[in-house]
Parts: sequence; structure tokens; C-alpha cells
Amino acid sequence: MTNRLADATSPYLLQHKDNPVDWWEWGTEAFAEARDRNVPVLLSVGYAACHWCHVMAHESFEDAETAAYMNAHFVNVKVDREERPDVDSVYMSATQAMTGHGGWPMTCVLDHDGNPFFAGTYFPDTPRHGSASFMQILDALADAWVTRADEVRQAASEIGAHLKVQGDLDTGLITAETLDQAVRALATEFDGQSAGFGGAPKFPPGMVLEFLLRHEARVSRRSPELAPQPADGSVAKRMVDATCVAMARGGLYDQIGGGFARYSVDSGWVVPHFEKMLYDNAQLLGLYARWGGNRIAEETADFLLRELRTPEGGFASALDADSEGVEGKFYAWTPAQLVEALGEDDGAWAATTFEVTEAGTFEHGSSTLQLLRDPDDLVRLEDVKRRLFEARASRVRPARDDKVVAAWNGLAISGLCAAGTLLRKPEYVEAAVRAGQLLVDVHLVEGRLLRVSRDGLVGRHDGVLEDYACVASGFLDLLQATGDGVWFERAGVLLDDALARFRADDGGFHDTASDAEALITRPRELSDNASPSGQSAMVHALATYAALSGSGTHREAAEQTLAVLAGLAERAPRFAGWALAAAESMLEGPDEIVVVGRPGLERDQLELAARRRHGAVVLVVEPGRDDIPLLVGRDEVDGAPAAYVCRHMVCERPVTDPALL
Repeated sequence: MTNRLADATSPYLLQHKDNPVDWWEWGTEAFAEARDRNVPVLLSVGYAACHWCHVMAHESFEDAETAAYMNAHFVNVKVDREERPDVDSVYMSATQAMTGHGGWPMTCVLDHDGNPFFAGTYFPDTPRHGSASFMQILDALADAWVTRADEVRQAASEIGAHLKVQGDLDTGLITAETLDQAVRALATEFDGQSAGFGGAPKFPPGMVLEFLLRHEARVSRRSPELAPQPADGSVAKRMVDATCVAMARGGLYDQIGGGFARYSVDSGWVVPHFEKMLYDNAQLLGLYARWGGNRIAEETADFLLRELRTPEGGFASALDADSEGVEGKFYAWTPAQLVEALGEDDGAWAATTFEVTEAGTFEHGSSTLQLLRDPDDLVRLEDVKRRLFEARASRVRPARDDKVVAAWNGLAISGLCAAGTLLRKPEYVEAAVRAGQLLVDVHLVEGRLLRVSRDGLVGRHDGVLEDYACVASGFLDLLQATGDGVWFERAGVLLDDALARFRADDGGFHDTASDAEALITRPRELSDNASPSGQSAMVHALATYAALSGSGTHREAAEQTLAVLAGLAERAPRFAGWALAAAESMLEGPDEIVVVGRPGLERDQLELAARRRHGAVVLVVEPGRDDIPLLVGRDEVDGAPAAYVCRHMVCERPVTDPALL
């Protein structure tokens, strides 16, 4: 027997198709059923790679007695947060407001209009650590719905009304002083011992590091007569260098297979939460390529192509944390397992090299692999890594969430373009082109961008702001990586659609379109989370398009959206890293660099110098191109490849020497 989720496209929903719970997908039919039966709606939100979602499913949703009670007293709705980020955003805001914290699995109980009157995250199957069991909570809620109906409905109505109230945003300007102050604020939160920001759990701060990279580059160009700033480039650089090294050497990074886990459960990057997310690896891939961590960038790109690329050319969303029902089992090692895979001598050497001890750093005496220092014999290191990778291949692999999310594929395209151009790896750019073409062929339907596809078939859910912004940015990066003007045209169509249907009255954007399904409130996330907010991603896309086209409309929209984010950037720079990175580039530009010349060593040298300019928009073309406004009037100089450095379409004299560039 299966439930309604058997017809879903989401791998997360399909994980629950055999539950005895009579699940519904989100939609008007579920709420109509709740009205007809006069029962509340139980909303359960999670995602396929979520460890605690699996735990709650095994404990409660697979239990026949629990399921029978849920079916009798609730209409039960299951939502994939990655497929419906709008639904997740609305009810996560409610959960955080009602409980003071959030997370997944998220459980909310709603009235017939979608207003929540109860919210929480994971609930155990038995009472423990002072927490009631899931069944106790269900029983109390079902009783309250019947015996205190007026009180419950009044509370739900008030909470719903509260969620609808969106106060005026603290708009302003992000100035050079704002950026300096952001670095000073970040320095106070920097972990001087283990790097990164804050304590455990510790997430990879890719967007903040990107801001610091750009800040360091700008500050290093300040005129000598300017007084040194307390938060000068050297401070930013130290935070970037230390964090990039610590993340790449710790257990957060897969030392033998490449790629980063979602976060570290400790402050020292030793033990990760083992799920591997596309959005993390896409962003960190580009960051390490720009920072100069070529080996890490290359291994991460290879991980994407080997383990997340789908047969259609897109990139799957995630790899699970668990295998055989045990978190981290695929990735952790004991000294004995190393000896079994490598032999006595190499096994002992690997245990020392990768910090694998008898006591273990993880569970059951096993250890994550860390490479806290490079061994003297790098050839031996590469041979050991190869053999461990082959041995690990015989283990049961974590499951893969193979849905293709438009926004995250946009991020992957951008990361692969950065790695491909900076590392001179054309195969990465080719993979990015194929992913871009999949988005065009499958996700663009009748002029609309749809969010998710699977097995080459697009789902029914509309794209949200982050989809439009990240895909447009990916298309613009494909233009810069390939020179193919079709990507410029495609990005322009997406941005114009976003300006028409997502714009807010204050100059920023809503997360959903004006004609999208109406929820109890129209979500509008300002802060970056593990991936850029739609707002900050849109600033980057608009500013890049304006730099290429000279469009004042797009530049003004970028500036107005940045103003909406100014208050957040001042108060909490850790959660505005991507907006700050855009502001760094827009403060003086961004730099617009055109390299014109016939292919060859001279042009290659100019191109590499141009692409090393953090935050610059770079086009590399053969002579005679004028199909993009930035290219008009740009040509070789005396028959030699030349580079033009421009700001707001006004260029300095062309140079032919990479050092002068």
C-alpha cells in the first residue's frame, strides 16, 4: 500500500510514499479536506538529505499506531522545503517566532486558512530530556481543537495576522565606511583558534569570505596618502586565508573524494554533518578558485561532475548524510580499516597522516579524515588517497536527491565557470554549458522559469526569486566564460521578468511573483543563509547585466535593492555577505574588462590577469564583435591583443601588457 505521495516528483516526498500516514501534498485539496472533516492541518516540512527528518520518519511516521492517530485527527501535509521554499519560509518564520529557534523537520499545525497555532521541529517518539513525545503533542493538539475550538482559532488568526505585518525596512546606503565597519564587526566574531565565525555548529561562510576577498583587493589599491583603516585588507586577508585552510584541512572536507559537507558539528571543523549539498559545493568551488586553492577547487569540481551530475546534464541537489541507516558510515574510518585497505605500513602511515586514532574523533571508535599538515611524501599521499577512494567505493553509498533545482544549478554553473577559466579546465566550462542548456530546454516553459525537474521532466512549481537571480547570474557567467552572446539575451529575459513580477514597492523584491499562489503572507527573505537570499543574488545579477549592457534601469534596480539590504548589512554582516560582496564591486564599478584579440598566448596572458580581478566583469572575444554594448568600439591595438578596463562603460586607454593590466 502506498499513499498519495507515490505520484510526487520530489525524492523527499517519495521517501514517505510507503508510510501508513495518509499524506497529502500541499494544495487547496488538502485544506478543503480539513474543512470537510473539521480537523486541523498537520504540516511536516523537511528535505531528502536531512538526518533528523529520517529519524522522525522512522520513529513516528512509519509507526502504525502513530499514523492511525494522525489520520484520524489531522489532514497531514508533507512538503519538500527545497521544492517549495515559499511555504518553508512562511512557516519557518512562524516556528522561529513561536519557539525561538528553527530547523528541520519542521512541524506546524494550521487552521483551515493556513494560520499556524502550533510549531516545532523534531519531536521524539518517547518523552526524553524534558521534551514531550510526538504522540503526547498530537493528543493535546487534537483535544484543544475540539474542546477549546474558539480559543485555538482565535490564536491562529492572531498569529497569522502577525505574520502578515511586514514593517518598514531600514533602507540606506552601503558606503566605504559601512564596508570597513563590516570587516571590523566580522573580526570580533572570528574564531582566532579554529577560524570561521562563531562557535558550534559552524557553517562554511562562503559568501562572507567572498566579500572579504573583494574588500582586501579594494583596500590594497587605496592611495598611499589615505590613512590605514583599522579593518584594512590585511585583516580581511588573514580571516579568508585561515578559514579556507581550516575548512579544507578538516573533516568538513572529503579528503579522498573532494567536496564539502554541510556544516561542522564542532567549532574545529573536525566532525561534519555528513550530507553534501549542491549549493555549498557550488559556492565553495568558485571561492577556492578565486582564492587560489587550486587543488581544492579542482577536486570539488570533479566531485560535482562525478557524483552530482545527472544524465541530463544538470546537477542533483544533495547526497544523504546516512548510509545503511547510520550517519557518516560511508566516510569514517578506523585504524584497522585503513590497514585492511592499504596494508600494514601504508595503513599506519595513513592513520598518522589523516589523524585517525584508536579512540576516534567520530562515533563507534571511527574518525573523520583530516589533513592538518602536508606529509613529506606527496606522491605517497596521492597514491594512498587513490587506494582509499577505491576501497570506499565498495561501501554502501549515501542516497542521492536527484532533483535539479534551478537556483542551485545556477550557482553550480557560476562555480564551474570560475574554476574552468581560472584553472584552464575547459571541461568544467563545458559541463556548465550543458547544465545551462538543460535549464533552457526543461525549466523554461512558456516564458516562465520553473523551479525543479527530475529525470528530464519539469515539475509544476514556479521559480522563486532566487531561481531567477541565480540562473540569470549563471547565464551571465556562461557569457563571460564562453563569449556566446545567447547567454546575455537569456539572462536579460529572466531579469526583465523578475523586474515585472517580483518587484516590491520599496525598490527591492518579493520572493514570489505577483501572480504566484497566495500564502498567508508573501515571503521576503533578506538575509543570506547557506545560499544567497533572492535579494542579494538579484543585486549581483542586475549589476553584472548593467555592466555589460550599460542599462541604467538594471543598475538603478541593483542600487535600490542594495539599499533595502543596508540595514541588515550594518547590523549583522555575517548574514549579508553576498550583499556586501556586491557592494564592494559596485562601490567603484564593477570593473568591466574587455580582452580583444585572436586566440593565442598573448591573449591568454591578458585574460588570466583580467580574471584574477576580484568582482570584475570580464569578456574575452575575437576582434569585430559588437553584439553586446560593452564590446562596441573595442579592438586590438596595432594588431596585438588588448585589454580595456572600463567603469560604467567609460574605458581607460587599452593596454597590451598583462603587468600593466
